[in-house]
Amino acid sequence: MELPLAFTDRTKDLLKDEYPAFEKALREESPVSIRLNPLKTNSGLSGQEQVPWCKNGYYLQDRPAFTFDPRFHAGAYYVQEASSMFLDHVIRQHITRPVRYLDLCAAPGGKTTLALSALPEGSLVVCNEIVRNRAHVLAENIIKWGNPYCIVTNNDSATFNSLKHYFDVILTDVPCSGEGMFRKDPAAVQEWSASNVGLCSERQKKILHNIWDALRPGGILIYSTCTYNTDENEFIAEYIQNRLGAIPLPVKTHPEWGIHKELTGTVPCYRFMPHVTKGEGLFMTVFRKPEHEDIIPREKLQNRMSAKKNKNRNVCSIPDNIRSWIRNNERFFFSSNANSIFAFPSEYSEDLILFDSQTNVIHAGIPLAHAKGKDYIPEHALALSTFLNRNIFPEEELPLNTALSYLRRESFQLQSNERDYFLLTFEGMPLGWVKNLGNRANNLYPQEWRIRSGYTPTHASSVALK
Repeated sequence: MELPLAFTDRTKDLLKDEYPAFEKALREESPVSIRLNPLKTNSGLSGQEQVPWCKNGYYLQDRPAFTFDPRFHAGAYYVQEASSMFLDHVIRQHITRPVRYLDLCAAPGGKTTLALSALPEGSLVVCNEIVRNRAHVLAENIIKWGNPYCIVTNNDSATFNSLKHYFDVILTDVPCSGEGMFRKDPAAVQEWSASNVGLCSERQKKILHNIWDALRPGGILIYSTCTYNTDENEFIAEYIQNRLGAIPLPVKTHPEWGIHKELTGTVPCYRFMPHVTKGEGLFMTVFRKPEHEDIIPREKLQNRMSAKKNKNRNVCSIPDNIRSWIRNNERFFFSSNANSIFAFPSEYSEDLILFDSQTNVIHAGIPLAHAKGKDYIPEHALALSTFLNRNIFPEEELPLNTALSYLRRESFQLQSNERDYFLLTFEGMPLGWVKNLGNRANNLYPQEWRIRSGYTPTHASSVALK
C-alpha cells in the first residue's frame, strides 16, 4: 500500500507517537466479522470471539466464501466490519422505547439491519439512499433480514425537510473521504486527496442542515464517518454543537475495548483505530436536540400529507387465503399496487401513506404476492420474512449443492411430484420459492440476485457458520 504523502503528513500531526503503530496496522490483514440475525438464528457462534460492543457480533478466524453459504442469502447473518457494530452499543444504551428512526445514508444496509435488531421492538426504521442502484442493494439486504418494520426510500437528504419533527432518532453515517477503509479497499487510497477531504466536510454540513428540522426536539442525532481526519470528525462535531445547538450525549464504554477518545475539542467522540481496536476506522459521536422548540404533533403532519391522494397504493380487500400467508396477520394492514399485494404493520399505516406521498418508496413491509392471470404468485420477500406462515406451503429441504443451484437460478427437479408453490429451505432456513409442475420446477429466485459464479465448495464446512 502506497499511502499518499499528504495523508501521512496530516495523520502524523494528529497521532504523534502513535503514528508508526497506526501505519503498521494499516498494512496488516483486516479482521473478519459477521453479525447474526436474532430473528433467524437462535444461538451464538461457539468457539468464535464475540465483538465486545455488539450483542450479536462475532469475529471469524478466517474469511469463508460467503457467496456460497445459503444461510448468507437467507439473511441468517450480515457480513459487517466490527467497528461499525458500535452502533448496537449506542442504541441499546440510549434508546429504551419504540421510536421512528431514520438511517439517512444507508446503503448497503449494515447499520440499518443492525438497527432493526437493536432498537426496541415495534420501532419503525426508514432507510434512505440517494444513489438509485445502491438503494436497490439496500432493499435487497433489508428483504433478506426479514423485519417488516422498515421502509426503504431513494431520495436526496433535502427531501426530509418537509417532515419536520417526525423522527425520534436520525443516524447520519455520512459520505466521507474513506480513510478508514484503506486496508480493505485499495481504491479508497487511490481516490483520496486533501481537496476531497474539504469537499466531504462541506457536504457533511449540508446534509446535517437538510435533516436537522426532521429530528424532534429531545431526539437523538448519531453522526459517524469511516475516516480519520479531524476536518470530517471532531470539527463537524463542534459544528453540530455550536451551529445547530445540539447537546453532546456521552456513551459509556469499557477501557479494554481500546476506543480512542477525541483528538481535539471537548465533544465526546469515539474513534476506532486499527492499531488499538480490532476493526477498521470508524468515528462516531452522539447528540440530543434541545427541547425548547414547540413540537409539531406528528398526527398533524400525517394528516396534512395524507390529504394528498395516494395514486400508488390502495387499501384493499385481500382474500383470506393470502392473508393467511403471514403469521399474526391481524397486526397488518393490506394494500395493493397495480397487480401486487403488500402487508405493513398496522400501527404505522399512516406513516407509510405519509412516505408514499413525500418520498420515493422502493420497498416497505412485506410484499406478499403478484397476480398472474387468476393465479397469485408468492413474492420472494415473503419467503424471507420473519412473519411467513410456515404452515401454508409445502416445503422441501435442499442439500448444499442443490441449494446453490437454486441460488444460481438453475433448473432442477424436486423429489415431490405435488403441483404447488414450494418453499425451499437449507438447514431449515427459507431460501425462496419454486413452482413445482411435477416433472420439473420453475425456479422463482430473483434473476438480479442470482449467484453468477459456477464454483461450488466441495464441503459444507467451506462456508460460514461452521
